[in-house]
Amino acid sequence: MNFEAVMGLEVHVQLKTKSKIFCRCSTHFDARENENICPVCTGMPGSLPVLNEEAVHMACKMALATNCKVQSVSVFARKNYFYPDLPKGYQISQYDQPLAIDGWVEIPLSNKEIKKIRLERIHMEEDAGKNVHGSHFSYVNFNRAGIPLIEVVSKPDLRSSEEAGNYLRSIQRMVRYLEIGDGNMEEGSLRCDVNISLRPTGAEKLGTKVEIKNMNSFRFVENAIEYEIERQKEALQNGQKIIQETRLWDSNQNKTFSMRSKEEAHDYRYFPEPDLMPLEVAPKALEIIKTQLPELALEKQKRFMRDYQLSQADSGTLVQEKSLADYFEAVVKECQAPRLASNWILSELLREVEASSVSKSKITPKHLGQLILLIQKGTISGKIAKTVFEKMLQSGDLPQKIVETEGWVQISDDAELEPIIEAVVKENPNLVKAYQAGDAKKFGFFVGQVMKKTQGQANPQKVNELLKKKLGDV
Repeated sequence: MNFEAVMGLEVHVQLKTKSKIFCRCSTHFDARENENICPVCTGMPGSLPVLNEEAVHMACKMALATNCKVQSVSVFARKNYFYPDLPKGYQISQYDQPLAIDGWVEIPLSNKEIKKIRLERIHMEEDAGKNVHGSHFSYVNFNRAGIPLIEVVSKPDLRSSEEAGNYLRSIQRMVRYLEIGDGNMEEGSLRCDVNISLRPTGAEKLGTKVEIKNMNSFRFVENAIEYEIERQKEALQNGQKIIQETRLWDSNQNKTFSMRSKEEAHDYRYFPEPDLMPLEVAPKALEIIKTQLPELALEKQKRFMRDYQLSQADSGTLVQEKSLADYFEAVVKECQAPRLASNWILSELLREVEASSVSKSKITPKHLGQLILLIQKGTISGKIAKTVFEKMLQSGDLPQKIVETEGWVQISDDAELEPIIEAVVKENPNLVKAYQAGDAKKFGFFVGQVMKKTQGQANPQKVNELLKKKLGDV
């Protein structure tokens, strides 16, 4: 029997506010253990939460960017469970009346198609603390407790590890473009739980759902899904039943293992948070937020393909980071050559600099744009340009200064090139005869010799033109 995988993702996004969601404690990541805590975020008796308005603003940004309907009234609820990193014995979250519902995210597929992944909801909640396990004892760091989160819950529209990975990357890009979060999986500011089941191909009814946790990279998410699909497929083919449970991903063994039976909503005994009023979002506030939304990655990619005639692959790489996309457009503004700008960024710049760090590079858009202009004007050759690029990377000097200092201006003057070509032809009479007898491959040798004598500074087009003329005259 053939089986089809059905998946939905629950993506937790830490919002990049300066203070926590219900208190004034800092959200700074590198603080000392239990430095950023107070009676509110550690659940001391008598402490009362006060909602962070900026967190609501950021959550609404994400909701509107994902085409969700922001509800006029949403309600915070207590999600009750007992775990060492949850100081109050409950988590303030949202349950039956979340902030936003019924949206969608478009993701690119490897076959160049775009797939729409429906969203069930986006709700706000507070983060828990973090357990730190030592060799003899376990400790709890409450710095993370109370950091604002949004949870983006998709419908079961994903069918493969590739789709899940692309969806998660799209969420990360969106979070960064909106500037509401870092989206850093390694640091835990973007976390993902996968709900996965298998069903016979063509069936309507969903299979038994398994949740996978403990994945802190895109590769681990994709590997965990692939492993779990094979595990469930083998079990079903052997007549075994899939148990509804939560499983953890072990990246060292490349396998999932059972953690606990999967809780249902009633296990958490949700009830409205008595210390917080229902959250009301005014329509005027949403209209203002809509005007603040930037052009997102997929729309930007489509525009790059349409306006700059770039390929889907190249434009897709350029929009991975907003800073990289902005860098590219700034270079184009300098040189008016989008394809050359794309080629230099993708082949040269990204070999030396991380995509997320281009704005900190010594090679600014002005540097790269002027370098491309020098190539277009024939001032330097493409070969010399690569050497100039390396010099710019080291010194931060503008390309014109480097070219003038090093004496690398391209030789395009006929009077200067003709004697060099004459010498090359006289030094190789046998090869001249072979070329004139029809061995066209010998022409490349002559070009190479001229470039060698001029240390790569000869204008290649001019060399080709003069050589053809010379060899035709002999």
